[in-house]
Amino acid sequence: MPELERDDTLTDDVIDSETETSTVEFNIVVTATDWSLEQLANKFKSKDIIIPDYQRKFVWDIRRASTLIESFAIGLPVPQVFFYENAEGQLEVIDGQQRITTLAYFFEGFFGPESATGNRKIFKLTGLEQRKDLEGKSFEQLDDRTKRKIKNASLRGITVKQLTPEEEQPESVYHIFERLNTGGQPLNAQEIRNAVYRGPILATLEELNRNVHWRNIYGKPDPDPKQRDIELVLRLFALFENAEGYLPPMKDFLSREMAKNRKFNSERANRFSEAFEAASEIVDRTLRKPFRPRGLLNAATLEAVMGAIMEDSSGKEFASKSYETLFENSEFIQAITSNTTNLDNVLSRRKLAKDVLFANE
Repeated sequence: MPELERDDTLTDDVIDSETETSTVEFNIVVTATDWSLEQLANKFKSKDIIIPDYQRKFVWDIRRASTLIESFAIGLPVPQVFFYENAEGQLEVIDGQQRITTLAYFFEGFFGPESATGNRKIFKLTGLEQRKDLEGKSFEQLDDRTKRKIKNASLRGITVKQLTPEEEQPESVYHIFERLNTGGQPLNAQEIRNAVYRGPILATLEELNRNVHWRNIYGKPDPDPKQRDIELVLRLFALFENAEGYLPPMKDFLSREMAKNRKFNSERANRFSEAFEAASEIVDRTLRKPFRPRGLLNAATLEAVMGAIMEDSSGKEFASKSYETLFENSEFIQAITSNTTNLDNVLSRRKLAKDVLFANE
């Protein structure tokens, strides 16, 4: 197969962000509350405040955590945290996980989560710069005055609640998380979806993502920490038997499809799982380093060809020769290299793939 001329739109990014434009109007209420640290710790303990499963693990060391406590002890301002009020009335931490968790650990007296053995390190303040008198002390070892000052110190929390039911506008929840997640390591697109559209669909996507043939196609034996492989599987599902329902932008389309199919128990979902595994085996067996017209994995090519294979009912065997012929088609080349998430290009390349790969002789 001849290589295409290098084009900056051909990257291994799952979605062409330069051509993706969302038009979302939010119907939300935002409230600001100055919580006492004791209130926040108690709400965390009672699970009124939760750290969603998608969030990265607690990563602060004890010195950095101690510095936070010292800041409250000496009255320094601490950046606000952001919550999303979910359908159960719980406050999900969008931004501020390390701060909230540190407070809970300090009042509890132990640093870090419980281990398998049940052993936990006592949280003793370490590496303080201003309050040397507190060095090496746990919360219980502090004098009463300092305890009260820390318990009554406040941290502002911004809570966002969506008024429109999620099922009516699921993509807006995605954009709320996208805008408010501003921590040191912001979540990427698929991690955000995993956060707001949790359900059996995620477990199935992760299982399909571990398919050995799919891993060979993707080109990496281990799952991508940036979740781009999971997003590709979701993209294949979203368009499976549903290309005519596609409405750009792609990232909102994926969000809507993941939200609508959280339970992943429909007949279409079952057909997709079987078709995905079968198509992955066919492609892995037939092609060497597929979907890389210029060396990098091209999501648009993968989406069109895998989609055509999964939906084919002609009974004709997929062949590498017909795959190579596809890249001699100028319309197909245009559809995978420019404005790749444009409606016309998504439909065009899918139709061309079906016509060329499984054409009648």
